Amino acid sequence: MKILLLNQFFYPDVASTAQHATDLARRLARRGDEVTVVASQRSYADPRVRFAAEELWEGVRILRVPQTWLGKGSRWRRAADFASFMAACAWRLLWMPRFDVVVAMTTPPLISFLAALFVRLKGGALHVWLMDLNPDQAVAAGWLGAGSLVHRFLEACLRFSLQTAVQVIALDRFMKQRLLDKGVAPEKIQILPPWTHDDAVWYDEAGRRRFREQHGLEGKFVVMYSGNHSPCHPLDTLLAAAWRLQERQDIVFCFVGGGSEFVKVRRSGLRNVVRLPYQPLDQLGASLSAADLHVVVMGEPFVGIVHPCKIYNILRLGIPVLYIGPTEGHITDLIPPEAIGVWAHRFSSPWIKAGLDGVGIDGGTAAGGVSGQ
Repeated sequence: MKILLLNQFFYPDVASTAQHATDLARRLARRGDEVTVVASQRSYADPRVRFAAEELWEGVRILRVPQTWLGKGSRWRRAADFASFMAACAWRLLWMPRFDVVVAMTTPPLISFLAALFVRLKGGALHVWLMDLNPDQAVAAGWLGAGSLVHRFLEACLRFSLQTAVQVIALDRFMKQRLLDKGVAPEKIQILPPWTHDDAVWYDEAGRRRFREQHGLEGKFVVMYSGNHSPCHPLDTLLAAAWRLQERQDIVFCFVGGGSEFVKVRRSGLRNVVRLPYQPLDQLGASLSAADLHVVVMGEPFVGIVHPCKIYNILRLGIPVLYIGPTEGHITDLIPPEAIGVWAHRFSSPWIKAGLDGVGIDGGTAAGGVSGQ
């Protein structure tokens, strides 16, 4: 079977969508399918890095297209970068043959629209794999006015994609409900949560010691946020906790990853904060194992729009987790509050006890959220 996969990021990139797209493509190639991937030449973690324009990797044909990289400093820069990739991708697709199956992910937003046009023009079956939901995300983040002309146009593009698809993959029941509200037929929706990277991520005691020594974390209680720093995962509560605990010499807050909100961490100027870039997949186990407490954050407006993918690898490691977010969401589906004694509070006060003493931090305070061990 000839299969085409569309996503802005792919192997060897470290973005979550790249890792899951890579897993899928490799598995399909191993079973004997003819797999082609169209992705960007630019690296997600470091845009200065450019990958080969064409590559055959583990039986997967990778075609990478050029794009601008103006950065994430403003919305227009991000939009311009997305648009340049979409234009280059569209041009490449125009000259490509028919595929039996086309799988479109959601980086950049609404690349599924290009896939739907490609399928309408050349045939094949479209499967839309929603790693997040746009333009809903842009509206929830305040980047786009609800009901605006641009919002209505992008919503029409999304609906065209969903109507064209023979299957739509949602990551949780909340995302499925949003799709049902958009009129997608229930029989078309398949819930498939992301999976752990068992072959690369496990609790690594030696890696933990090595990572902590490398970054000056020995003898510290390490509170770690690892992953995308975006408005969907507001960091104000966690940074407030770091500010309130900055006199504690035995506690350090480690932020690993990148994204538009990483600048908040950088500008905080807190001496108990360590900032690190995205870690390669082969180092991810050591990085995650270095924490004494992991933090997962979800903004309340984004339930059913984005999915807390980072929770799966963290749960595999067996390290305590602090969850900051709404009491109803996929996290509490995975780990019900009654099962772990979660203390919950709405984001109703600027300073609310976060229950950090429950995981061994004495006297810690932070703003709002849900916590548990």
